[in-house]
Amino acid sequence: MNLINNKRLLPLLALISIIFLLSSVSCKIKTTDSSGEKRLNITVTVFPIYDFVRNIGQDKVNVVTILPPGVEAHSFEPRPEDIIKINNSDMFIFLNRDMEVWAKNIIKGLDNKNLLVKEAGQYIILDKAVIEDNNKKLDPHIWLDFERAKRMVDNIATALTELDRKNSSFYLKNAKLYKKKLEDLDKKYIETLKNCKTRYIIHAGHYTFGYLARRYNLGYVSVYKGVSPDEEPTPSTLAKIVQNIKKLNLRYIFYEDFISPKIAEVISKETGVKLLKISGGHNITKEDFENGVSFIYLMERNLDSLKEGLECQ
Repeated sequence: MNLINNKRLLPLLALISIIFLLSSVSCKIKTTDSSGEKRLNITVTVFPIYDFVRNIGQDKVNVVTILPPGVEAHSFEPRPEDIIKINNSDMFIFLNRDMEVWAKNIIKGLDNKNLLVKEAGQYIILDKAVIEDNNKKLDPHIWLDFERAKRMVDNIATALTELDRKNSSFYLKNAKLYKKKLEDLDKKYIETLKNCKTRYIIHAGHYTFGYLARRYNLGYVSVYKGVSPDEEPTPSTLAKIVQNIKKLNLRYIFYEDFISPKIAEVISKETGVKLLKISGGHNITKEDFENGVSFIYLMERNLDSLKEGLECQ
C-alpha cells in the first residue's frame, strides 16, 4: 500500500518541484552589451530561429535554444529545466504550432506574465506535404524556402522592436542586412541548380525539402511517409523507390542528419547508388554548434551536396 502511494506521489512531487523553481527564481540572470545596457534574454526552439535571432539582435540579446545540439527536433519534448528557462526569459520564440505541437500547453502553464511569446512563422502560409496516400499534412519546414525565411526574419525583428523599442533601428537594420544574405543565397541556389543532369531528389528521410524543391523546380520524393521521422516506409514504398531510381538512372540519393541512415543503406545496396548527406536545418551537431556554424553556411553545405548529387555543371 505504501509503495503504491509513493508511486502516485512521484509525479506530484515532480510537479511541485517545477512550480517551486519557477516561483523561487525572482531575478533573471542578466548580461550586458558593450555599452553596459542589459541584454534581452531570448529562448528559442529550432536552429534557424536561433541563428536569425543572434544575427538580428547581436550583442543586445542573449539567445539560448532549448533544443540541445544533435537532437532530432520533431521528437523533442521540453524538460522541466527547459520550461524554467522559458519562464525566466524576456521572450520565447517558436516556429508554429505545427512544428512545436507542445507549445500551446507549455505556454499556458507559465507564470511569467511579462513573458513575450512570438511565432517566427506567424502569417506564413504552410504548403501541404506531397506524400503518397498522406497529403493532408502541412509542411512546417518553411526556412528551406528562403523567401519564407526572410519573412521569419521580419517577424523576429518586429518582435525584438516590440520588446526593446529604444533599439528598434538597430534590429531593423540588422534584419535588412541578413535578408540580403538570404537573397544572395537564393541567387546562388538558382544559378547552381539551373543546369543539372537530373532534377530529381530522392531523400531517404522524412518529408523535409518540399519547399526547396518547388522553389528551384526540382522533383522531390521522401522515402518516409510523413513530415516527421516517426513514419518509416513500408516495403511496397521501398520497392517503388528502387524502381524509380533504376528507371531514372540516378547515381545518388540523400539522407539526413539525426536520422539513422539504415533505409538509405538498404536502397544503396539494392541499386548501387551513392549516399550524400543533407541537412533539414532543424538542428546542428554538437561539433557544429561549438564551431559556431551558421544557417547560411549549413545551406551552402547543402548546396554542395545537391550540386554533386544532381550532377550540376
